[in-house]
Amino acid sequence: MATTVHEPPKIEGCRDPSQMTSNSGNGGWRNLVPTDGELRAVKDYSPPPASTGIWVVLASITMSFAAFTSALIVRQGSALDWRHLPLPRILYLNTLVLFASSFALEVARRRVGVFMGGLKNQSTSSTRWLYITLFLGLLFVAGQYAAWLQLRSQGLYLATNPNSSFFYVLTATHALHVLGGLGGLARVIHRLNKSILRKSTLYATAHYWHFMDALWVYLLLLLWMKL
Repeated sequence: MATTVHEPPKIEGCRDPSQMTSNSGNGGWRNLVPTDGELRAVKDYSPPPASTGIWVVLASITMSFAAFTSALIVRQGSALDWRHLPLPRILYLNTLVLFASSFALEVARRRVGVFMGGLKNQSTSSTRWLYITLFLGLLFVAGQYAAWLQLRSQGLYLATNPNSSFFYVLTATHALHVLGGLGGLARVIHRLNKSILRKSTLYATAHYWHFMDALWVYLLLLLWMKL
């Protein structure tokens, strides 16, 4: 009796990327796609640009102020015209204002996290605390300007002596970075109102703002000890 042997069917090359991911043991780029065909889970594993970029920014700011510190120490050691500069008292009030702004931002960050978790009624409260942070940041910059006016009323300008030069340069540079942080806060508020805010953007802004706090405390101690 003759036996008929059927030729096994030919398997065509799979052109559907979602079907190519069923064999997770295969190497190559196919392992990067989840079995359900969605790429969203894969994207979550890569750090957002805001999370990585903020550390580069903070590192560059740290290096800049480290250079200013070195210049101040070297200039003080070689200067015969170095005179003691009494710090304006408003600087201590400005420190409290900046701390209060960080507290408000931290409250806003936590409430935004709750809002993104599904509690929609936290959106208005989060925005309110962000506006408080923005206002306190502007108040800090205004206080710095008041400190500069106080020095000017005493006849101390940028080029009066090395002490006043370093005071203006350090405080003005820090104030400019605070203004940059205020721009970031305004962007966060705008994106939150549009419901397109990413957690990574908010966290990067919060890290930057808290870093401005720590940097200001360092500068205040440096000015108090060296000027």
